[in-house]
Amino acid sequence: MNKTKEIWIAGFALFSLFFGAGNLILPPSLGANSGSDWWIVVFGFVLTAVTIPILAIFAHAKLQGTLYDFGKKVSPLFSTVYCLLIYLIAIAIPSPRTAAVTHEMTVQPFANTAAIYTSIIYFVLVFIFAINRSRVIGLIGKFLTPIIVLILLIIIGIAVFSAPGIVTPSTFKTPFVDGVLEGYQTFDAIGGVVVGAVIIISLNYSSHTTFDAKRKLIRKAGFIAGTGLLLIYGGLILSGSLLASTFAENASRTAILTSLSIQTLGNLGTTFLSVLVALACFTTAIGIVTGTADYIKGICNESKKAYIITAAIASVIGIFVGSYQVDLIITLAVPALMFLYPITIVLILLNIVPNKYASKLVFRGVVLVTFIFSVPDFLGFVIPRENLVGIKNIIPLANFSLGWVLPSILVFFGLNLIPNKTNE
Repeated sequence: MNKTKEIWIAGFALFSLFFGAGNLILPPSLGANSGSDWWIVVFGFVLTAVTIPILAIFAHAKLQGTLYDFGKKVSPLFSTVYCLLIYLIAIAIPSPRTAAVTHEMTVQPFANTAAIYTSIIYFVLVFIFAINRSRVIGLIGKFLTPIIVLILLIIIGIAVFSAPGIVTPSTFKTPFVDGVLEGYQTFDAIGGVVVGAVIIISLNYSSHTTFDAKRKLIRKAGFIAGTGLLLIYGGLILSGSLLASTFAENASRTAILTSLSIQTLGNLGTTFLSVLVALACFTTAIGIVTGTADYIKGICNESKKAYIITAAIASVIGIFVGSYQVDLIITLAVPALMFLYPITIVLILLNIVPNKYASKLVFRGVVLVTFIFSVPDFLGFVIPRENLVGIKNIIPLANFSLGWVLPSILVFFGLNLIPNKTNE
């Protein structure tokens, strides 16, 4: 295959593996609530929904291993526990959420059937794709992603040129922070460390067998995917802002997306949106299930049987959780995100900096401090928040659920000032 063509196919595949349920329903809602501050929200959302995830892909290009390699400098035990938690959450929340969104926006408008039936059909197909994983890159990159991009560009283009021109006030007190935290809900940082491994292993089936060749291809594909995500997210947020005055008051995320599609694509809006949702969600679910099965296969001496069993278990979990409502799944996801997202972000960043600045000591110190200072953010969603007012007032940025950021940065630079560290 032509190398340039292969890079574009891999880039489209990455884009599609990232672009799932949350990526589709979150930006228009952000735009609708941001008013004239939409561009500030874009910066925040892009930081956690584009920049960090693509840096995860770059880290995979550097490591060319598995998710386990992201945390092994902390300790083998930590990395094992971290991997198991990541994959468990991935198959228990974002993967089933894609089925729930598909049902509510693709099936429910046309047929009054139970969500469990949609989940069954959906994850049977996911399982079939997962066990044929060597074809994932080609099938997604060649056929599915171009359709997704085309439909989105049509929606954005019509929205920009047909908007009523009425700017509504922003409902956000801190637009940038709201964009950052909403970016958590895409699960893309976690998705980056999961699907990046899928790309690595899938490339082993291609002509790119050398370390340098795969590194170059992955980096270029990551840049293509990141650029696409940036343009689509920015366009959807802008579209939501421009058409905010036309949405019903207190409309849900899915209702805003539905309204946006109908207004831009007319009577065909619901049909186009249905196709878009189904494709975007389906490709993300494939990436998550495949990545999880790859990891279990790796720790089971490359057992194909372990791969198939894991894919089957992930699909069964998806069937049951995916039968619940989207809003419930999103609510359940918040505590898990506040716990794992900060650790995931610092692991990604530590794995892309030069090794001389990322010794075992630095890894351990930064991860430990990140964990400690993210606990109040996590507890804020499981116990009454008034019980945490005192400690949150002490920690900088803690009131914005970002209390781990400054301590982690200070520890990183502080530990790098200690002389005679080993770079192991």
